[in-house]
Amino acid sequence: MCGIIGYVGPGKASQILTDGLKMLEYRGYDSVGIAVLKDGKLEVRKDKGMVEEVSSALAFTTMGGNVGVGHSRWATHGVVCKENAHPHTDCTKNIALVHNGVVENFSKLKSELSAAGHKFSSDTDSEVVVHLVEEYSKTQPPLKAFMRAIGRLEGSYAIALMSAADSEERLFLARRNSPLVIGVGKGEMLCASDIPAMLKYTKTFVALEEGDMAILSRHGYKVYSSDGSEVSRKQITVDWGVEMAQKGGYPHFMLKEINDQKHFISESLASDVTGARKLMDKYDRIDIIAAGTSYHAGLMLACLLQQQGRNAQAFIASDYPFITSPKEKTLVIGISQSGETADVLQALRHAPKSPKLAITNTVGSSITRLVDHTVFLNSGPEVGVAATKTFTSQLAIVYKLIYGKEKLGGLPALIEKMLASENHVKAIAQKLASKENVFFIARGRNVPIAYEASLKFKEITYIHSEAYPGGELKHGTLSLITEGVPVIALAPKDDTLQKLFGNIREAKARGGLIVSVTDDDEVRKESAMSIPIPSGLDPILYPFALIVPLQLLAYHVSVLKGINPDRPRNLAKSVTVE
Repeated sequence: MCGIIGYVGPGKASQILTDGLKMLEYRGYDSVGIAVLKDGKLEVRKDKGMVEEVSSALAFTTMGGNVGVGHSRWATHGVVCKENAHPHTDCTKNIALVHNGVVENFSKLKSELSAAGHKFSSDTDSEVVVHLVEEYSKTQPPLKAFMRAIGRLEGSYAIALMSAADSEERLFLARRNSPLVIGVGKGEMLCASDIPAMLKYTKTFVALEEGDMAILSRHGYKVYSSDGSEVSRKQITVDWGVEMAQKGGYPHFMLKEINDQKHFISESLASDVTGARKLMDKYDRIDIIAAGTSYHAGLMLACLLQQQGRNAQAFIASDYPFITSPKEKTLVIGISQSGETADVLQALRHAPKSPKLAITNTVGSSITRLVDHTVFLNSGPEVGVAATKTFTSQLAIVYKLIYGKEKLGGLPALIEKMLASENHVKAIAQKLASKENVFFIARGRNVPIAYEASLKFKEITYIHSEAYPGGELKHGTLSLITEGVPVIALAPKDDTLQKLFGNIREAKARGGLIVSVTDDDEVRKESAMSIPIPSGLDPILYPFALIVPLQLLAYHVSVLKGINPDRPRNLAKSVTVE
């Protein structure tokens, strides 16, 4: 889940790398570093900490040179310290490498290299790669040495490497099971883990495929397959503006992206789902695989399909290979905002003979190459680690697949109405910020929304939070409801209300502090606090009305507690390792 950026061209590499790393910080932010090549010499600066503080303390942008690589880290191997930060260098300090992924055979390689005299300065698996390239460079030219080293690796990797011994000042790239995208500029080339880091310089990109290697120079790029033969890869153009990946006057990306929902929901509703609906109609069984927030969208899709009498089930992607064996007549739907979620990709590979459909936000991502058809969210880049606008966009796609667009025309106006409740939500946040536990309850199709709201609380407030179908309270959870414990009830006036009302009373009788999101007067009377939703809504729209104020609630509790909601501890946005 690390962020990689590379640059070669006429520009000041250190500035471009630093700017790019700030845009990639959602992928990892426990340490950061850059390496720049100038006059045939490498200079490396790195340390633990976030991009802004480290780049300022080490004066990244004072480094000269027009070629470089940068890295923001989310630790998977080795503790968080300066030595384990990237870039890593070889024994001669002439080769620098940044890596995202896990080298599964690093122990064997490290023993082999140590026996050959190599000295290691970190505890990471990544460092073995740069020493392996160094070893092979003793007898082979740079590209051959790089390819030979990559051929020895087992596991996942996105790699960018440069060598002071390379007179052409090129970047060497490789990827397997971890994303890496080339940015094609005018007289300059870039690479990065994700497109937003390069939007300032180009809107033309090449997504490297599984096993690809590449070289970047001032004159262009070449891509090679895993067998070393040169191949052609399709260029893609995105219409994202650089401003989409900036805060635009908001204090945090998360708040901006919550407010963006009123605009991007229309873009999502405009997405073509014709091919996806035809595919879904052909198969009797549908397996839906996803992780995190996307799993909650998958649960909603499964729920709506089940209500139609369809055989559909949502699975946590990381467990899917262990609990099911999909057949040829099973449609497998993978949902991933980034299109690079390692667990989802691996689950799709677990169903080699099954037809596959993807729902993603990212053109050219890995998931699009594993499936028969893709539906795009059209949400623009999402930078905040906690998903907001991409979740409502996923819901919009799910609902369009089931109901068509006709019933969803009022969504932009509805979301705008719910955003207008922010001041009311802020007052409730004041009451919840000091709590240690929060419980969410709902019924029916509102349960996935409760799960998602609870996840937002866990992610960015660090308050212990759980969500349950209301009927499950009496089967264990009521033992945790004591005086003053918040119970947030998703209680719209639909066919679940009568039963949920009983659960609300159960929780209140045990001293629970009832916070409701509702359009029902009786529920409001039973509540200590309530967030209103518009009356007279078509019941199918309730999930959208419920989630927006609960996103705002989590955001404002986070801010009140002094937490940066864009950068929750221990989390990264795009989970690209299993």
